[in-house]
Amino acid sequence: MNKKNMRYVAIAFVIFYLLSSPTDAAGVVNNAINELGNAGNQLAAFVNALG
Repeated sequence: MNKKNMRYVAIAFVIFYLLSSPTDAAGVVNNAINELGNAGNQLAAFVNALG
């Protein structure tokens, strides 16, 4: 499989997961957003500590 086909398979899997289990998918998205927020806060703390 090439990269283009792998991308389509991954997108199809995500769509299947969202449709088959929307509550769990919402939890995954919520956790991902929280982790991105935590990463941003840690990066800001690091940059502030440098200055």
